[in-house]
Amino acid sequence: MGELVSELLGNSYLQATILGLVEGATEFIPVSSTGHLILVGDWLGFNDERAKTFDIFIQLGAILAVAWLYRHRVARLARVWGEAPEDRRLAVNLLLAFVPAAAVGFLTHHWIKAYLFTPWVVATALVLGGVAILAIEALQVRLRVPTMDDIPPRTALGIGVAQCLSLVPGVSRSGATIMGGLILGLSRTAATEFSFFLAIPIMLAATTFDLAKSQSALSPADLPLFAVGFVTSFFSALLVVKLFVRYVSHHSFAAFAWYRIIFGALLLGYYYSQSTGPVTG
Repeated sequence: MGELVSELLGNSYLQATILGLVEGATEFIPVSSTGHLILVGDWLGFNDERAKTFDIFIQLGAILAVAWLYRHRVARLARVWGEAPEDRRLAVNLLLAFVPAAAVGFLTHHWIKAYLFTPWVVATALVLGGVAILAIEALQVRLRVPTMDDIPPRTALGIGVAQCLSLVPGVSRSGATIMGGLILGLSRTAATEFSFFLAIPIMLAATTFDLAKSQSALSPADLPLFAVGFVTSFFSALLVVKLFVRYVSHHSFAAFAWYRIIFGALLLGYYYSQSTGPVTG
């Protein structure tokens, strides 16, 4: 039985499916998709240069899912100089929130990839991020921004600064932006929806940048494998985003915080035991 499981998990297409599901399920909730992809890829043994490029590529599937769900508003934003002032305001706010993380990410990209993309960093960030979510929930900040269209430019910029924390694997881009929004007085729904829209430009920029630098790791033979991950990521994200919006309108983020803390603590214990090994003699 164990040999059968190992053989199945060693199948590239099954690995692509699993990682696509992980990406779609975790990209837009505050648990860190990058962190989960690093950990699951490590467990599957799918962690070479091709795997890193694959992880970047399947993010496009998740982005497309959000763009499809909000396609009517996205189409209106594409005509930003149209008649609707709320669309122009949202476009400006997205630009303000995009710039800080884009600038910091561009300047620190190589250092982060070299030193922070490790299971230890992910596990630690999961725990600390969970504690931060519980602390922010306990603050009970006064609601000042009920809907996404009510966000002032200064608040959008503040959310963009908070997003910089998500450059650390395990922190979570959605977690950083949503929690930043809550601290700045957004409602749960407004913070979540703004996080979704902000994901489109920031993830498109990040994936385009990474893929341009990683194109040497790609070959035509990889296309079917990448397609499986892309499609799986798209459909899993489509489902999760719908459920997540419905969930946050009636619940706090405490459940995600405890998941992060428990999962991160288990990972720290596991990796510590692996690094120390058995005591002999």
